[in-house]
Amino acid sequence: ETVCFCCSVPTQCLAAPTSPLYNGGVLKNPAFDADLLGWSPFGGCTLKIQVQGRNKFLVATNRNAGFHGPSQALANLTQGSKYTLSAWLQVNGGSDDTAPLVKATIKANGQYISAGSVAARNKCWTFLKGGFIPEFNASSATLYFESSDPKVDIWLDSASLQPFSDEEWSKHQDISIKKVRTRSVTLSVTDCKGHGIHNADIQVEQITGDFPFGSAIASTILDNPTYQKWFVTRFNTAVFENEMKWYSTERQQGKVSYETADKMLDFCKANNILVRGHNVLWNDPQYQPGWVKDLSDSELRTATMSRIESVMSHYAGKLPQWDVLNEMLHFNFFESKLGSNAAVEIYKFAQEIDPETTLFLNDFNVIEVPQDSMSLPDNYVHRLLEMKAAGIKKLGIGLEGHFSGKPNLVYMRAVLDKLATLELPIWLTEVDIMNSVDSENQAIYLQQVLREAFSHPAVKGIVLWTALHPYGCYRMCLTDQNFKNLPAGNTVDVFLKNIRTVGLSGTTDHEGSFSFQGFHGEYEISVTHNRTSVIKRLAIGPDTDSQTIHVLVS
Repeated sequence: ETVCFCCSVPTQCLAAPTSPLYNGGVLKNPAFDADLLGWSPFGGCTLKIQVQGRNKFLVATNRNAGFHGPSQALANLTQGSKYTLSAWLQVNGGSDDTAPLVKATIKANGQYISAGSVAARNKCWTFLKGGFIPEFNASSATLYFESSDPKVDIWLDSASLQPFSDEEWSKHQDISIKKVRTRSVTLSVTDCKGHGIHNADIQVEQITGDFPFGSAIASTILDNPTYQKWFVTRFNTAVFENEMKWYSTERQQGKVSYETADKMLDFCKANNILVRGHNVLWNDPQYQPGWVKDLSDSELRTATMSRIESVMSHYAGKLPQWDVLNEMLHFNFFESKLGSNAAVEIYKFAQEIDPETTLFLNDFNVIEVPQDSMSLPDNYVHRLLEMKAAGIKKLGIGLEGHFSGKPNLVYMRAVLDKLATLELPIWLTEVDIMNSVDSENQAIYLQQVLREAFSHPAVKGIVLWTALHPYGCYRMCLTDQNFKNLPAGNTVDVFLKNIRTVGLSGTTDHEGSFSFQGFHGEYEISVTHNRTSVIKRLAIGPDTDSQTIHVLVS
């Protein structure tokens, strides 16, 4: 029997931990009811059991190095299985103001696999959720918890490690997609007297899909009708690769031009394509306009605010969302020049200029890998809460999704679960697979990422980073220069087919009813009876209740 997937990720620091997920899964003694049974020191440390009220937990103390901590031996890791990991953690020692990282690591076959981490605190319990997918079978392995600060004690409780097969994982995705992306619809076909019409022919055609799915484009699309046709027949969303960025619109100080970006926006509007604003500012020092490096701090402040006002005023009311300060988890150009509160000031000013648009944070390695300490979900949550506290009302979560190889879908889902607790729109904004991966695996990995994202209820849109140039693409192309699909392009076409209601037809029952499950979007319904046809347009929206549509055939 398939084990239900638990998407619970408490983000609050609690006085006492909750029970282990999945009753601990394959771990022995996950809540330490049997004291230290199944647990042992990894490296030089001392393990003991401590009790607070009704809660019993493990303490790793006298740690001689950062990687020393509590551990448990594992048996028979299965290649390709998806292991979801969770635990409640606390640290004792150090400063109350700091939150040292506690990491979960798997040692198997001489390799070390990062499974997730959390910023653990003194005096309250923090929840770690992560996971891993072994690329090999291992008859034995070790799960251990470590912290880079050996001076702190690691407190551990309610640990869990639950494996899922590919079939179980796919079933969870199917269940979620049906629940979140589709709706049950019943057509009630009657005659002029209100009687149900039996055996009326029904044809259902989905005209448009509601889910935003798109790609980056470059100015190369403007003079290429073949590129335009290929793009508009697939995508309802776009982002401009470089044309809205500061270094493109103000190459010389004071000489601002939005001509190219405006032409691209006109093309998108003419084809009913939603456009994401990318980006107002970029926190990476290497991607500033060349003249910016010569500015004093006060001159930079003036230029920065001028840039925000200029670009956001120019596009006010035209773009539903903006990446405001790109990659602020990894870089701090503006904070280093304008002060530690610069990011908040930038978002507040952006909100003043265009209060209707959603202001996104946007960064890489948040869902891609668990070992990048700069882009941990805790860091993202902290910055978002900082923005909320400053009065930023419409915030969004941008996850770039630049994958270097096979995606860790377990970790990806854990991060999405955690970020979803903030109840903000989540978008995958720059999805691609590194071109060092062969084209067939590129396509396979892309399919895995798209399906995982689409199945998560908090994900509101997906954009690929696949703008086409004469030299190729940033890291992943969907077509060749003649717009013949590459394997990744085939993946996109299959994905598009799978997120639409296609080839649906049938007849009404004795009561004149015909029911179907449809993806959200606009539909055209054809009802034919005794050579009389009725065409009805309808919208299927995100609602859990069944939708009933009445069709009169006279």
